[in-house]
Amino acid sequence: MYVACSTLCFGRYPLEQAFERIAELDFNKVEVAIRSQGPHLTPTEVLADRDHAAARIRMFPGLTPAAFKVEIDTDDAARYEAEFDAVCHLARVSTVATITIPAAPTGTEIGHEIDRLRRLVRIATRQGVVLNVHTRTGTVTESPDAAVELCRQVDGLGLTLDPSHYLCGPNQGKNYDIVFPYVRHVLFRDSGRGPDQLQVRVGQGEIEYSRILMQLARHQYDRLLTVEIVDIPDLPFHMETEVRKLKYLLESLV
Repeated sequence: MYVACSTLCFGRYPLEQAFERIAELDFNKVEVAIRSQGPHLTPTEVLADRDHAAARIRMFPGLTPAAFKVEIDTDDAARYEAEFDAVCHLARVSTVATITIPAAPTGTEIGHEIDRLRRLVRIATRQGVVLNVHTRTGTVTESPDAAVELCRQVDGLGLTLDPSHYLCGPNQGKNYDIVFPYVRHVLFRDSGRGPDQLQVRVGQGEIEYSRILMQLARHQYDRLLTVEIVDIPDLPFHMETEVRKLKYLLESLV
């Protein structure tokens, strides 16, 4: 397993400065956020100039793009798929193996979401990229059972496990071991059980890192573990300190 850092940890900075901060913390792999609402690279920018986007994410020596976290905000299905295809192309030329997108909002009819994800998996597969959906509160995958059902029904689809959302979301910390056979990527931060405790100081939460890594190893997981402490206004802790602490913790366990 390999420890990476998300650019979302340094969302207050331009992309180039975020890369610099990540490199200063001795990471050599980075997950790049490509989101319509920023803060760094947007899917619209990728569609407009793929070569320029590729140059931007490969500009920092010693820091390798290893995964994309993608959110495309549009109700136009054709536009969504055009931007998604451009991001998949960028992943291919940048030798990025996995892309993570959010599942549809909670309450979406699961058959509709299966159809949508089948179309997106076909696009990703043509570019040689693995598509994952994020296990996240407020989406279909906030239920472990529903997350697994999506993967069973959509050939080639994987999960990006975010255990924080299964701890402090509607799942309320109940067992979610059924998702592990489908996990293709993992996001980590420390979290408590309260709805306002998605991000707490490392060591003050209840994320069971050792147990999660043991379950992953049981299913021959040998991929990225990404530190994703999201840079939001008025954080009650120092970001660099927490990112470094979580990096060292994960490296000590793998």
